[in-house]
Amino acid sequence: MANDPISQVNTGLFIDGQWGPAASGRTFDVINPATEEVLAQVADGNGDDARRAIEVAGQKQAEWGRTPPRERSEILRRAYDLVIERTDELAAIMTAEMGKPLAEARGEVAYGAEFLRWFSEEAVRIGGDVTLTGDGKTRIMVTHEPVGPCVLITPWNFPLAMGTRKIGPAIAAGCTMVFKPAELTPLTSLALAGILTEAGLPGGVLNVVTTTDPGSVVEPWMASGIARKVSFTGSTPVGVKLLQQASEHVMKSSMELGGNAPFIVFADADLDKAVAGAMVAKMRNMGEACTAANRLYVEAPVAEEFAKKLSEQMGALKVGDGAAEGTQVGPLVERKALDKVQQFVEEAVSRGATVMCGGDAPEGKGFFYNPTVLSNVDPDSALLANEIFGPVAPVVPFDTEEEAVELANGTAWGLVGYLFTSDVQRAFRVGERIEAGMVGLNTGLVSNPVAPFGGVKASGLGREGGRIGIDEFLETKYFALPRD
Repeated sequence: MANDPISQVNTGLFIDGQWGPAASGRTFDVINPATEEVLAQVADGNGDDARRAIEVAGQKQAEWGRTPPRERSEILRRAYDLVIERTDELAAIMTAEMGKPLAEARGEVAYGAEFLRWFSEEAVRIGGDVTLTGDGKTRIMVTHEPVGPCVLITPWNFPLAMGTRKIGPAIAAGCTMVFKPAELTPLTSLALAGILTEAGLPGGVLNVVTTTDPGSVVEPWMASGIARKVSFTGSTPVGVKLLQQASEHVMKSSMELGGNAPFIVFADADLDKAVAGAMVAKMRNMGEACTAANRLYVEAPVAEEFAKKLSEQMGALKVGDGAAEGTQVGPLVERKALDKVQQFVEEAVSRGATVMCGGDAPEGKGFFYNPTVLSNVDPDSALLANEIFGPVAPVVPFDTEEEAVELANGTAWGLVGYLFTSDVQRAFRVGERIEAGMVGLNTGLVSNPVAPFGGVKASGLGREGGRIGIDEFLETKYFALPRD
């Protein structure tokens, strides 16, 4: 790629292996959240583009589904190699369009690439089973086949990894796709589509429609009768709407929805390790992650010391343009996100919360918010009941193990919980009671391509990644074979 990687990204729609303008001819601006400058103009697709894309996916499904597993595997492996080779270019694109520091963007490239490598290996391991009925008269043969054309919808906060986490298993399973990336961060997704094409993915297997009007694109896909699977990462209200639409055609559905992660620290924990874990769980991606520690519950005897240590580390972080050397905290993704975070903090302070560090936005351009630690947070504060999605850590003391569990589970969401203690029995006892799909025991990082990612309650359905990640894109078929 050239020195300016964004100039090398094709910003049209990608349908049937061809790049082109939207049917309407319209485009939309992609904004750098650090400078508020326009980075690029991207095709603004609509219902006509969506219908063409899903029809292509339907037409290509049978042929692609018969592709040898090794061929699909090698396409994914080549794509992995290309992504790794272009780490710097992809990281620069990501940082420019969504703000995360370059070092963190490079980390996402490595993380996202691993889904391509992992599912390249899983493609050739799609198995089955053969058994006998109890009376021995019939063989039962179980096979797995592609579920069919898939609707993939990704968020803006991890624009590469959320794409590969869905596209990787779909390719491995033999499914065609229509893909709508987030309008705030389409450039990384478009660059990924180019890489997959270069890796040998046939035209029409992956079709990408960017848009500022998601409903005009996704609703025709869901209503088409062609799509057999939807995989969505985003907010719970949108996920509920998609499930309602999916029910019309009984579509297989994977939903990775909102989170409100509790971060529990018991008095017997190694406090320095707990603070380090909180820094990872809270500050990854500037706090703009569904796995972010949203509610920090600390046992009363160590709550003050924990808050002090955390505020010292949070307050020392360097805020600035993610593309600048040494930046540790970039901007939030858009003005609306910044305003929401500021409102959460102001409301908590009005209820008596103490600002240990931060609590404000620096002057100047960009959607920046200073890393913030709040203590003495009122339990009824809005930021404890909602995803903060920003660099704000509210610390709330608790007295008993039972209270910690009740506080952790006092939410509609159940994606991830974090637990720090030196007592192994307590770790599992409390961990088993936390209502979440994932639990970090003495660690602030749970995301890994080889682990099943997903939640319970309002945090979603199904799992992505791990050995079971490909199952979401497969159907089970049973053959009965008489032995006579």
